[in-house]
Amino acid sequence: MNPQVANVFTVFLYVLIGCVLGRSIMSWFQPRPDNPLWKLLGQVTEPLMEPVRRILPRTGAFDFSAMVVIIVLYLMVAVVNQAAG
Repeated sequence: MNPQVANVFTVFLYVLIGCVLGRSIMSWFQPRPDNPLWKLLGQVTEPLMEPVRRILPRTGAFDFSAMVVIIVLYLMVAVVNQAAG
């Protein structure tokens, strides 16, 4: 794999990880639904988190989908770095 492509993809994956973390932290503070940052993070992360939520069992007030998504994204970073050599 081309190292430049691997670097761009790795940065993209880290940005996604940051968005998931940001959304998780913001959810603790109950942001207003019309908050532009909250809307942006929702639009970026919801396509990743919704399929995981459908698979994971309900655990009451705790949503573990963010943790699962972050683990998968870190695994993808490791695979890209391994392929880049």
